[in-house]
This record gives sequence, structure tokens and C-alpha cells, in this order.
Amino acid sequence: MWKKLSPGGKAFGLLKAQQEERINEINQQFLDDPKYSSDEDLPSKLEAFKKKYMEFDLNEDGGIDIMSLKRMMEKLGVPKTHLELKKLIMEVSSGPGETFSYSDFLKMMLGKRSAILKM
Repeated sequence: MWKKLSPGGKAFGLLKAQQEERINEINQQFLDDPKYSSDEDLPSKLEAFKKKYMEFDLNEDGGIDIMSLKRMMEKLGVPKTHLELKKLIMEVSSGPGETFSYSDFLKMMLGKRSAILKM
């Protein structure tokens, strides 16, 4: 079985820049959305969420998978079981599979119900 190699140097920098550009576009959509216009200090919240998301989207594929979520929860001091992580992804994700997107992450973080990942 071949292991996916992470790009290094310039390639890694380019991937990170592309990832940040995509996330900035999504942040702008949330800034333009009237649903979130009453949210206090939205620009700085979005910037903080972007940094946190980019930190844990370790494979830079645009989604947080179960292992990245496990690391995130452990780093936040609230480790979860595999079953709890799967349930969380199912609750947060708008698509099929075992990942959630940055948009899903923002909807959860900016949502009115208490979220397990609220910082």
C-alpha cells in the first residue's frame, strides 16, 4: 500500500495559499449573508475559525476527517470516543461521508445551539 506523501517546500506553500483563498471566499459568503449580519464581531470570529480549521485540515483536502477531528478534540482538552466523533461528523456534515467542510464548520460554530467544538 502506498502512503500519500505530503508535498514539501514551495508545493506545500502553494497548497496552503490555495486552501486559504478558498476559505477566505467562504468567509466572505458568511459576511455577505444577512442571516449572520447581527453576529457580533463576525470578521474576527471568521479569522479565528479559519486559523483553527486550517490547523486541523491536515491533508489540505478541504475537509476535516475523523482522525483530524480526534486530534482537534484532544488538543481542546475534550477527547471523544470513535463513536462520539462519528456522531459529531454526521450531525455537522451537510454531505455524505466521514468528513465535514469549512462551511459546515462555520454553520456549527456560528449556530445558536451549543456546539461541542465551540471555542
